[in-house]
Amino acid sequence: MIRRWFAILVSILLSAPLMAADTPAFFGLLRARDLSPFGYLRLDMRPGFSNSPARGEWTIETDFAYQNTWATSPKVEQWLNSLDGRHELGPADYQTLRDLPGENYLVDLELAQLDVAINYQFTEKLGGYLVVSGASFGGGFLDSTIEGFHELIDGPEFGRPAAARNDYNVLFDLEGSQYAAFESPGKGGFLDPVVGVRYTTTSASERWRVSLESAIKIPLSNRSAALSTGRTDFGTQVSVQRFSGKHALYANAAVVYYAGMDNFVSEPARVLPTLVLGYERRVTPRTNVILQGYVSRSIYGREETDLEELRGMKTQLSAGVHHRRGAHLITFALTENIGYINNTPDIGWQIGYSFDPGWN
Repeated sequence: MIRRWFAILVSILLSAPLMAADTPAFFGLLRARDLSPFGYLRLDMRPGFSNSPARGEWTIETDFAYQNTWATSPKVEQWLNSLDGRHELGPADYQTLRDLPGENYLVDLELAQLDVAINYQFTEKLGGYLVVSGASFGGGFLDSTIEGFHELIDGPEFGRPAAARNDYNVLFDLEGSQYAAFESPGKGGFLDPVVGVRYTTTSASERWRVSLESAIKIPLSNRSAALSTGRTDFGTQVSVQRFSGKHALYANAAVVYYAGMDNFVSEPARVLPTLVLGYERRVTPRTNVILQGYVSRSIYGREETDLEELRGMKTQLSAGVHHRRGAHLITFALTENIGYINNTPDIGWQIGYSFDPGWN
């Protein structure tokens, strides 16, 4: 069902008729960030604005994202597929996982995150922002829906039917780092805040816009509750935007210095590049559709894991709809894993609300 709606959004983007209307503001790339359990605590630069707020103007953005992750190493998937019937995973299963040859892991959870970004324009070109985020993770409710879709298309089971539905299970034996959690109750809290500045310039024809941005993630949240890495991350990005009639093209390149962490599993400091490409199209005077792709380097290298899927590039495709009512903007989008299955969420969705007093 979820992937069917994703296909519908993509088809709307590619086939929707152009409608005569006064040109509204384009709304830009989806502000979605990486929600992978293998990196959601790090700084992930949010794509920049497509509009140019006036001096002294402030805007508010809220984005709620929800994702389901089921990720296993190949030998764990084979072991799960060999089991007869469902059962709740526990310490005995973790010991079995550890006894399997090679390096193995299992991640079964759902993660929800709310981002609130407050933006202020100091001058015509220079602005700043603060992002405050909260996250909650647990067993969730999407397992039956996803398994039903796999049955409908006669797709692989990936070992899912061996585990109890809507449980929270994290089993790691990542090159000697060992961690296990089973059926944990829902947890959550505030993530580390992010502070940034953005410089934007627009061509005389207003067809091109370039933004330069820098941000810092400040480690203030609870490390023991998996809400912070306990270290400071830095990032910078450049965004190039091209507008033509009812069409907009976006290219967003970012580089983040991830300082790593040593709680739960050990992760070294690493420089992580990310590329986001997008196409936005106006459908009605108030509604735009957007398709965008996300590619980012994994936080793991050969020093941390021998598993190619965890070292592989994270690639995701998102399709969404922007709808504006006066100064209010509502966004809905779906995100699908299109690369390595076991290093990013299976499926995710995002609902966003933005307020910009400059919009009529």
